[in-house]
Amino acid sequence: MLRNRHALITGAGSGIGAAIALTLAQHGCCLTLAGRSLDRLQQQAERLREEVHNLALHLAPMDVSNEHAVQAAVQQAEARLGPVNILVNNAGQAHSQPFMRTDATLWRQMLDVNLSGTFHVTQAVLPAMLAAASSAGGGTPGRIVNIASTAGLMGYAYVCAYVAAKHGVVGLTKALALELATKNVTVNALCPGYTETDIVQDAVRNIVAKTGQSEDQARAALAARNPQQCLVQPRQVAHSVLWLCTPGSDALNGQSIAIDGGENAG
Repeated sequence: MLRNRHALITGAGSGIGAAIALTLAQHGCCLTLAGRSLDRLQQQAERLREEVHNLALHLAPMDVSNEHAVQAAVQQAEARLGPVNILVNNAGQAHSQPFMRTDATLWRQMLDVNLSGTFHVTQAVLPAMLAAASSAGGGTPGRIVNIASTAGLMGYAYVCAYVAAKHGVVGLTKALALELATKNVTVNALCPGYTETDIVQDAVRNIVAKTGQSEDQARAALAARNPQQCLVQPRQVAHSVLWLCTPGSDALNGQSIAIDGGENAG
């Protein structure tokens, strides 16, 4: 379905990023796995090679908040596997603090990773993506999928910096989608609710430490925000990424799609 498309996924070492990498590999993509930890990327690469034979794979350890590191890593990925046709901006962090205890360091960190990181990687891959999308014979469609959050669509207490950054990702998605609308490249955002990832594990530990609840009680409290009374699973986000990247999705552009069991519908 997506045979020989080059997909670059940030935050690919675990959680949602790992699930996206597996799903796209199973549908024919060659992959660049990007993340801060080379060890995690290597472990993920081993798992992928066990699942998908003859997989073309490149590892790109980088910090998405570092513009120069991103540019260098993307150039190496393009030299290895060609232009990036599918970019999934998945890298992110979430830290909780009341507004009055959110200092400038935390504020910058949330914006640097969640928003500026999306900007840096997109800007690095876009020239070659656009060239491939406009080449003779119709070109290879470009797909940019930003993994935002329901925090990009609504407010949550005690994570103001994270909420601001994810709202920024949604705004960036809309603006860039309009710029690229006639260039055979689409830009969309997926906005998962609480998802079974390391970020939720951290949230559970934080709730336990501050409230004295058990881990099961803390997890249930997070799941209760979802009308389906469960946490979103990484594979569910991955299948939505696949949907946005497959032929026939061309008219989906500039959208921010909630994956939250209906939380955002209330």
